[in-house]
Amino acid sequence: EVQFVESGGGMVQPGGSLRLSCAASGFAFSITDMTWVRQAPGKGPERVLSITRSGGARYYIESVKGRFTISRDNAQNTLYLQMNNLKPEDTALYYCARFPSVERLGQGTQVTVSS
Repeated sequence: EVQFVESGGGMVQPGGSLRLSCAASGFAFSITDMTWVRQAPGKGPERVLSITRSGGARYYIESVKGRFTISRDNAQNTLYLQMNNLKPEDTALYYCARFPSVERLGQGTQVTVSS
């Protein structure tokens, strides 16, 4: 069974940083392209970044370039999202998925950016 456990979210002030983690199990993580997706209240899922099995990253939201970084540890079956200089518009539920899916299988982790 495919499982994702996301963690690392929280409430931060604008300009703050968070590092999200996604522990994956139930499939061959090391040979699977992965993605981070976010969903704000009342809106549909929005792909943020994807990463290939070898570490190549692709951005899907212009406003996160230079602020967010995706990475992975294939030995630990874990996906990461480093988020710096957070803005109120980054507020959303963040979750990971197997690219190209945007289906949420885990509980996600809430990120709230507010002063």
